[in-house]
Formats: sequence, C-alpha cells, structure tokens
Amino acid sequence: MAKVVEKVIKVTGAAEHNLKNINVSIPRDKLVVITGISGSGKSSLAFDTIYAEGRRKYVESLSTYARQFLEQMQKPEVGEISGLPPTIAIEQRSAGGNPRSTVATTTEIYDYLRLLFARVGQPHCWVCGKEITSQHSSQIVESILTWPEGTKIQICAPLIRGKKGEHKDVFVGIQREGFVRVRVDGTIYDARDVPALNKNKKHHIAAVVDRLIIKDSVRVRLADSVETALKLADGVLLVLVQKPEEAGKKRKSKNTNSWKEVIYSEKFACPKHPQASLEELSPRLFSFNSPYGACKSCDGLGTILEFDPDLIVPDKSISLDNGAIDAWRKGGKRMNIFYNRLIKRFCRNVGIRKSISFEKIPAEIKRILIYGTTPADRKKYGFSFEGAIPNLTRRWENTASEYVKTRLHSYLSEQPCRSCNGARLRPEAAAVTVGGKNINQLAELSIEKALQFFKKLKLDKEKTLIATQVLKEIKARLKFMVDVGLEYLTLDRKSSTLSGGEAQRIRLATQVGSGLVGVCYVLDEPTIGLHKRDNKRLLGILQRLSRIGNTVIVVEHDEDIIKSAEHIVDIGPAAGAQGGRVVAQGSFEKITGCAESLTGQYLSGKKKIALPAKRRKYNLRKCIEIKSAAENNLKNIDVKFPLGVFCCVTGVSGSGKSSLVSQILLPACKRRLYNSREKPGKHKNILGTSQIDKVIEINQSPIGKTPRSNPATYTGVFDEIRKLFSLTRESKIRGYKPGRFSFNVKGGRCEACRGQGTKKIEMHFLPDVYVTCQTCRGKRYNPETMQVTYKGKNIADVLDMRIKKALDFFANFPTISRILRTINDVGLGYIQLGQASTTLSGGEAQRVKLSSELGKAATGHTLYLLDEPTTGLHFADIHNLLNVLARLCDMGNTVVVIEHNLDVVKMADYIIDLGPEGGDAGGQVVATGKPEDIIKNRKSYTAKFLKEKL
Repeated sequence: MAKVVEKVIKVTGAAEHNLKNINVSIPRDKLVVITGISGSGKSSLAFDTIYAEGRRKYVESLSTYARQFLEQMQKPEVGEISGLPPTIAIEQRSAGGNPRSTVATTTEIYDYLRLLFARVGQPHCWVCGKEITSQHSSQIVESILTWPEGTKIQICAPLIRGKKGEHKDVFVGIQREGFVRVRVDGTIYDARDVPALNKNKKHHIAAVVDRLIIKDSVRVRLADSVETALKLADGVLLVLVQKPEEAGKKRKSKNTNSWKEVIYSEKFACPKHPQASLEELSPRLFSFNSPYGACKSCDGLGTILEFDPDLIVPDKSISLDNGAIDAWRKGGKRMNIFYNRLIKRFCRNVGIRKSISFEKIPAEIKRILIYGTTPADRKKYGFSFEGAIPNLTRRWENTASEYVKTRLHSYLSEQPCRSCNGARLRPEAAAVTVGGKNINQLAELSIEKALQFFKKLKLDKEKTLIATQVLKEIKARLKFMVDVGLEYLTLDRKSSTLSGGEAQRIRLATQVGSGLVGVCYVLDEPTIGLHKRDNKRLLGILQRLSRIGNTVIVVEHDEDIIKSAEHIVDIGPAAGAQGGRVVAQGSFEKITGCAESLTGQYLSGKKKIALPAKRRKYNLRKCIEIKSAAENNLKNIDVKFPLGVFCCVTGVSGSGKSSLVSQILLPACKRRLYNSREKPGKHKNILGTSQIDKVIEINQSPIGKTPRSNPATYTGVFDEIRKLFSLTRESKIRGYKPGRFSFNVKGGRCEACRGQGTKKIEMHFLPDVYVTCQTCRGKRYNPETMQVTYKGKNIADVLDMRIKKALDFFANFPTISRILRTINDVGLGYIQLGQASTTLSGGEAQRVKLSSELGKAATGHTLYLLDEPTTGLHFADIHNLLNVLARLCDMGNTVVVIEHNLDVVKMADYIIDLGPEGGDAGGQVVATGKPEDIIKNRKSYTAKFLKEKL
C-alpha cells in the first residue's frame, strides 16, 4: 500500500535572529496566521526563514548564468524545512519612487490597455478631431502635389524604425532592389559605402526611392515612386521636404536633419492635415516609457520642472525691500545690491511703495514682477521689465556653475506639462479612442469606474472577436483590485504616492490575477490601511488563494483575520531575547485557551485596552483650522484640529485622510514654521499655526539603512556615553577623546573589519558569506580602546547591553538615563543599545523615534503627526503606544493620528471621520466630536464598528 504523504511544511531548528531553535508544522494549502508581540520573532520565522529558504532553494536550482542576475540570499539559521513549495513574499513596503510607475503599470492593466487600443482603437486627427482612415496611393500623390511648385522632395521607404542591430541584410536588400542611396539616422549615404552600425544602438534606415521637384509634369513619376516606396515599406512612406529657409542654399552636407519629415500611411491619415498621419497602431505608441509614445516635451513624465511663484515668494507678508523675492535675496552681496536697485526702480516706475507687503501689491503689478512686462504693459507703463521667473530661467539656462544650478533648483517645482496636459503621451496616441475615451481618460478613472466602463463597452462584431481575450484580462484584474479594497484608486495614480498597505494589496491583486497554484505566499499585515468595513473582502481573497491550492502565511494582528485562520502560530512570550519561542499553535480556540499566550488573553477578552477614565476637553476656538481643503478627492472642506488633545482622523480607505493630514496639514505647518519649500496640497488657508512651535512627523520608515546605525546613535545617547568614557582616568592618561570610542572613524575601531564586527566573503554564484571578524571577534573595537573601562565594562560591552540593564548601569548620569528611560518606557527595554537598525521591525523603529522625541526638552506646543502607528503592533504593544501618546498630550502637546484600529480610535479625545465612501464618493467630513458623539451618526461606517468597542 502506498504511503500517504502528509501535506505539511515542517520547520526544524529555526534559530534566525532571536528564534530559539523552534520546530513548527504548518499545514499546506491553508490560511495560516503567525502572530505575537512586536519583536517576538514573527517576521524572523515567516520572512527570514520560510520565505528566505524557499527562494534560496529556487535560485540555487537555476543555472550559474541565470543566478548572476538574481540577488543571492544567505541560508537562514535553520536545521531543515521539508514540504516547502516555491515561496512568494508580499511585504508592506512602499512601491518605490520611480515617477513612471503607476497603479496601471504595476498591475499590468496598462499593458493590456495598450494592446486593446493598438488592435481596436479608432484613430482621430489630433488637429481637427475627425476620424481618420487609410489613404490610397492616389490620395497621397494629390496631397504631395498641393505643396508649392519648386519644392524639393525626396521619396523614401522607411525599412527600419528605431531597432537595434547592424542591419547588414537590409543594406544588401536595398542594393538588390536597385536603389543607390540610403538614409541612415538622418544622413544620406551611397548604398555601397554605408559605415558599420553600432549593434547596441537604435537606428532608422530608409531607402531613397526618388528625388524630385514639385511641378505638374512629375505626376506620373511621383505616383510610380510613391507606389514603389509603399510596397517596399509595407504601406508606409517617408517624404523629406526641403524647408523654405533652406531653399536656394548650396548643399554642403549629406545630413538631411534640416529637411522636414512627413509620414504617410496607407493605414491612417487625415487628408486635410498630413502631419497628423499615423505610421501604425502598435502597443508602443501608447507607452509613455517608449520614445515612440512619450510626449516629446516631458519625455513621458507628464510633468516638467518650472520656477514656482510660491517658492520664489514663500512669505507673502514680507515687503519687497525686506526680501520678499527670496530668489533675489540670497544671491550674494553684489547681486543683492543689483536687485535692490532693480526693485527700487521698478517700484518708482509702477508707482508703489517698496515697503508694503507683497500680498498688498495690486494683482497686475505682482504679475509683472513675477512674469515680466507684455507689449501692452510696456505701452501702458512706458518701461520694460524682465520679471523674476524669466530672469531665473535665463540664469538657469546660461550658467555653467553647479553652485548656481543647485541654488536655483530649490525654486523649481513639478508642474503639469503644457504640451500633453499631464497625459504623458504624444498627440497621435491621445487621439485614438475606444468607446469614446482615449487611453489617458481611461487611466484617470477610478478602478471601480473603469470596471463599469469595460462592462458596458460595446464594440462591433469584428472588434469584439479581436478584443475578447484582452477585455477578459482587463476586467479580471480590475475586479481583483476591487476585491482587495482598492476601488477608489485611479489607474494613473503614481506608485510612489501609495501607502505601504496599498502597495502590498496591489501586489496581492496581481498575484491573484496570475492564477498560480502550489505556491506558498508570505504576507506582512495585508490589513494595513484597510477599514474594518473592507476586511471581509480581503479575507475572501486570502481564502480563495488557499482554496485553489496555495499555502497562505500571514503575519497579522487583526482580530478578524486571526479568527478566520485555519491554523495560528503564536510567537513569544515576550520580545527580543525573551521571545523567539512557540507559545501556542493550532485553532483559534486552542490559542484563546492557552494561559501563557498574551495574544490568546486579548482575543478571549481576559485582557483588553480599557477606555480612558476621563477624556481631555477640547476647545474648537483653540485649534488649527484648514480652510477649503481640495487636494485629491477632498471636497473644499473646512476642518478644525483642536490643540492639546489626542485627535484621530478616521474613514474608509480612500476617503481623504492622508490627503488632509500628510499632504496639507503637515507641509502647510512646515511652511509656516520653518519656511519649508515643500508645497502643501490645495487649500485656501491655514489658521492657528502660531499656537505651535514645532511639527513632527513620526512614521515607520527605518531609522537607518546600514548596520552601523543603531538605537544608541539615533537617539544621541551614544554621544553622551562616548563623552563619559573619554572622561575616565585611563582615557585621560592616554589622551583619548570621544571620537576614540566611535566605530565609524579610524582610531579606536578595528581596522580589519572597519568597525563592522563582520567581514564579507564573496562567493560569486553563491550568496556572500558574512563571518565574525577574527581580529576583534565581533566587538568592532581594537584592543587598546577596549582596555578603557567604566564600572568594569568597556565600550563594546555597553553596546551589547539591553536598554533595561543600561538604564540601571548609567543611573547616576541624568542626561544618559533620561534618554534610556524614554526608550524603556515605550516598551523597548529588551533591545540592545548597539543593535543594528536594519534588524528592527517597523513598529520598533517607530517607537525608537517616539522615544527620541520624548527624550528632548518639552515645549508643550508641539504637533505630532502619525500615520497608522499601530502597523506591526500587537494588542500589548498598542497599549504601550497609547500610554506614550497620552503622555505627550498630558504635557500640552497635540497628537493627530490617522488610524483604523478601533482600540486607538476609542481612546481619542476628538475624532474627524471622513467619507462617506472612498475616491470620488469620499472627501467630505461625515462626523466630528468625541467617540460617544460619533457612534450616533448613522452615515458613518466608523460609528458602526466603534459602537462595539464603547
């Protein structure tokens, strides 16, 4: 009888990071949740062990040639993993900063749209807007003969258009056909003497069929040449027309770049406007990443850098003689004198005082000051003035100085391209429509509206047959995006503007669309940024993935996801060195029944985050008020943020929370307080900023990108510790300064490993191996430096200490102990002082930032802004975080949090609920007030779920 193989992933002896040699069995083809407090080892098990080993095994199965193109992963510290299928990680990282990447390109929807428009699109003349059809050779001849008599032209057959290669066979073919001239990259050559082409560059090659001068007697010859060229170049014809200014000049060069190119096609052309002809409808024509489809002015970015009036005059309350035009004020002594005289003369000519504030100057005078005089202005005022923007543009274009370029660059900002109006594409591409919309208009739709458009799209019988499969793929991908709660995003939304949670769910939707089976997906908190209302849809996607034959491992803290899991692994019992063990695993009931499981205690209700005994009273007369906020989908709303309280901004995904707080409130406050050049989102005014003296954004981005960064260096406590060691008796005898105790500079560090403690050994086609430095044995310092001790501990021993122990060790030093106490108070007493920042989780990094702010001298007038601070945090961690935020408010500061977690929302003193829906149906204030007031509002989705928590 055949032995039945148990479908399970068995992890034996996992010891990566803080994992304690654990053994875990994970059922295959199930939805599995790994949970536990922040820093307990969840990600170490899911990503650094299971995913890392799955990917490593796959990469090592490839050829050595293929491996050189892939990042090599080090073998994790694990005994064995059996039953592991190929792994795919979908993490909660941002989508990157590539300005060309959009929601549509990331999900591959745009590739299918390009194919759809290339196959069934209806071209229009981009000049007159009329539909264009194919031209016969006789029509082309008539069009050419409309040019003035005596015009010199060359009839060419374009054979290669922007393709790499040497193309030797093409030149042989041209000679075989009997043509003696060939145009290569704009230059005419004898067909027998063409230079060797660079095979790595794109080339344009055309056979010169005929050269003639326009007159009545050439009709027959022209018709014959046109037909020959069209036949040779598959229905496309290139006519080189001598420009009027070149006529009569003696030709000194074979270069034809001075001739105008006119493309004719037997496929698409406008008889009235031959310049609006299309060579062909191909997918690359609709790509803004291709030189054939991209707008020539902005290279397909949709934006151009231009001098910004708001950056040139950042503070409108300043007068001209006090330097209102910032760009003219910071040019050095000689330039300042020149511009002061210029402004004095300008004010005298237009009849204004230079002592009045810029905002009080009449609008017409402001326009002249910024943009210069027009002919009408010169007639009216009797003088000519260059204007600030033309002046800066001229200096930018003419200077060779990098210093001047760098200084002027700070006054530039991205503005929509005037040529394509932000559409990114050349006019020919934007003139092709499907269902009455061009590709850019479709990309501007939200995912939900795009799905409705394609469901209702009607095509004729022939086009329906061609487009069936393409439309099926487009609709399926759009449906998956709706299923993961992203229906409010527009297809042209830049990937760089997406939150970590949105970017992760886009990647999840892409994976669902791929239809892979037999894969192990590892996801990091897919519920980030998702309102409770949308959890059910996301859960359906995860269950569908497991149902079709995939293993889905989710690192998650959300109660709904944990309850729905088919298997749960709880890692703990604490964080750091006290974690790394399997506390409980099995069903939801088994976890809640385990007395040692902190997760189980919160899920069962034995432990919970209690409501505040008393809420702080808010005063809407003492607030920061934003007037007429209209960024993205915000509907000209007025919003008040009361000061000195804990304020929570809520609403369904896409309702406008980040637009309001991160894109308007934060940059507007920065501009008022620090004269920041960051441009706030659309709003009329912001009031009340004079009541705060600082604005601090605390997010979950890493506190350092290299292993040299650690909590001690980030918080500044290491500077104080190094000073202390430099004051010891031994240091004074040896003449050691604080710099001696830094592992980043020569002197005290181990030079064998340059203060890193490890050395990298390159293994070429295998992953690089990092081994402990044999000289310093991982201590980072040389022996002489480590001979200096304080209370029996050297500097390396101190970096190895956990925060809690270091707090006792430095108890007699107020400056050091104050910083260490704040780190301990935010629940990070278990991490090491010198622990590499790259090993900290997102939640830990955020709390290090919080502790760093808490450790500074308090003013009581600081505005703290946090975007989803509970990301990566366990119920117990959220409890610690709320205590820290309460402490900030109790000191008189204001905390504004964007949050979906109801345990945080219920603790707020004041809630601003946006909605009612996401995207176009959102952007309004649904409700404001205390949680007890919010739950009475029937229009609020937040109220519905918050009611259960109060």
